[in-house]
Amino acid sequence: MATRRSKALLIVGALILVLVAAGVGFLAGRSTTDGGPAGVAEQAQRYHCPMHPTYISDEPGECPICGMDFVLIEEEEGAEKVEGIPGLAAVKISARKQQLIGVRKGRVERKDLTKVIRTVGIVEPDETRIYDVTTKISGWIEKLYVDATGEFVKQGQPLLTIYSPEVVATQRDYLLALKARDRLTRSRFPEVSNAGESLADAARERLELWDIPQSEIEKIRRTGKTMKTVTLRAPSTGYVLAKNVFEGMRVTAGGGGSGMGAGSTGAMGGMASTSAAGVSGSRGLYRVADLSRVWVQADVYEYELPLVEVGQLATLTVESYPNETFSGKVSYLYPYMETRTRTMKARFEFSNPGVKLKPGMYANVELKVPLGEKLAVPEEAVLDSGTRQVVFRVLEDGYFQPRDVKLGMKVDDSYEVIAGLAEGDEIVVSGNFMIDSESRLKAALSGMGEAMPAGHQH
Repeated sequence: MATRRSKALLIVGALILVLVAAGVGFLAGRSTTDGGPAGVAEQAQRYHCPMHPTYISDEPGECPICGMDFVLIEEEEGAEKVEGIPGLAAVKISARKQQLIGVRKGRVERKDLTKVIRTVGIVEPDETRIYDVTTKISGWIEKLYVDATGEFVKQGQPLLTIYSPEVVATQRDYLLALKARDRLTRSRFPEVSNAGESLADAARERLELWDIPQSEIEKIRRTGKTMKTVTLRAPSTGYVLAKNVFEGMRVTAGGGGSGMGAGSTGAMGGMASTSAAGVSGSRGLYRVADLSRVWVQADVYEYELPLVEVGQLATLTVESYPNETFSGKVSYLYPYMETRTRTMKARFEFSNPGVKLKPGMYANVELKVPLGEKLAVPEEAVLDSGTRQVVFRVLEDGYFQPRDVKLGMKVDDSYEVIAGLAEGDEIVVSGNFMIDSESRLKAALSGMGEAMPAGHQH
């Protein structure tokens, strides 16, 4: 009985030894397959979508979002030996992969930058060269020499003649005063002699205050005859923008014809006295504009205001003369903003040879503002999220480091660099979108930790 029990114990012990040996062999096989020292070559591989790098798979295939083939995540490119910025990570990318994604490099350079400001405006007459022709006397239009709007007139050219009984009466008073002066100056009494001189001077002064030219007054004195009409002449060379008078119409002092309101200022006589006024709203007899120089009213955006100053040179082009450029300058900046458009009006002055620039034309205005020598990077090197700008800096051994940068003015295809980069730094100017995706993937994986469930992760 004891012998039979001993044999049974020996058999059970042998079975246990066999099972233990089998278990050790099984575990050794698992360690080789699952990444133990002997199984490094068969380590589990992971894949991700190039366009959606946070979508992870442990098997090759296609991305269910965009249909692109999964790309193997190369473990040697995942080592983060360089510190990144929040939300991004420095990444290492092999030369082969750089070629595949089209990485192109450049350098941060210091160069002269010139900001070009372009705007659109409307051509207007120069307000300082617009003249309202009115009269200081009342009377009737005897004759019109310029009887159509748009006519070209030269300075001093007759515009019309006015018959004024009041002016005729004053001329007679002047002639009588001259005769009385000649008689009274021969008096033995100084008071009488001086009174005659005063009468003549008073009559002459009334004619002068009505802007009767000195030449006409001298003619009256010399001939001893009165003039029936008074001639109004063009105050400046230019074009007639408005005509509010007709032959036979009665005109009033300080205004135009009957039923017309008072003009800007009075004018009368051989050379009409005038004042600058706007194009619209003329209530004088004529409105004449000298168009040899014109204004352009244009809008300047709010962010461009620090770059615009009075006196800056400007160039202008119009569709009518595409191959011709007009030179001018900024003459005035209005002291208020347009609340709806967030723009400010700027006034430009341009010479107008040949009167090619017509009031009402649309004009393209360009200002070139030198900014001096600045650090600059190509526009395509900047990834702008709206809240921050990132540029990838090239380091040694294939590493790319994201850098937060502070940018200044955009000039053509470059940005001024205020902070974040130094002169000579090598940067990525093409393919940075793919590097940015890879950087975000590394940062996401780093935050997720080592544990990664099998299957697709998103």
